[in-house]
Amino acid sequence: MTENYPIRVHSFESMGTFDGPGLRLVVFLQGCNFKCLYCANPDTIPIGSGGKLIPIEEILRRAISEKPFFGKRGGVTFSGGEPTVQAKELIPLCRMLKANGIHICIDTNGSISNDHVRELISLVDMVLLDCKEFDPIRHKAITQRENTQVLKTAEYLASIGKPVRLRYVLVPGYTDFTEDLEAWGAHFSQYKNIDRVEILPYHTYGKHKYESMGSEYLLEAVREPSPEEIDSAKAILSKYFDNVWSQ
Repeated sequence: MTENYPIRVHSFESMGTFDGPGLRLVVFLQGCNFKCLYCANPDTIPIGSGGKLIPIEEILRRAISEKPFFGKRGGVTFSGGEPTVQAKELIPLCRMLKANGIHICIDTNGSISNDHVRELISLVDMVLLDCKEFDPIRHKAITQRENTQVLKTAEYLASIGKPVRLRYVLVPGYTDFTEDLEAWGAHFSQYKNIDRVEILPYHTYGKHKYESMGSEYLLEAVREPSPEEIDSAKAILSKYFDNVWSQ
């Protein structure tokens, strides 16, 4: 019998509409192995501290109570932070959610691969895969990690036919290079399991969190992309996908 461990949760969002199909209960988990320059939730980054340890039964109870609002398409999304940091702890909870007929998404950077992550992926219905940049040097500059495993994860998800929504954060001067968008689109277009591609414009909503944490916000001089720049990126990716969406 699998032992049930509590999960370190940062926060919840009910009726979420941007993190998977339909209306969703979004569970933001604590802990991330990336340190993205533009992270909107820097307080979720520390692993093993922060957030609150919550029994999986409590998360299940909350999901079941909100199930009437999910309809045919909605469900629960585990975001973060990085959910696969707690893959082992999420497995029994996901089994319970599936037993109750609840659709599950995980929003992941795809950089962690082990037996627990693979089992977790087998249980979820959809993966929201964040590939921050196709160029490995620029990816490392943004996240402090290389993207080798991210690309391997995308390949693995395609090999098992797991539905994926690809996500790309558009940051002026960091991820808006035409050649990188072209390479990103050409690479991922080979996979047949892509549900849609989502362009997420860079924003500064989390800037105040850095100030409250006494940390420097490293993208102080970076502006949000204009509608024209978003449309340009969308046009490039639309050459490779027929389901490109932007916020």
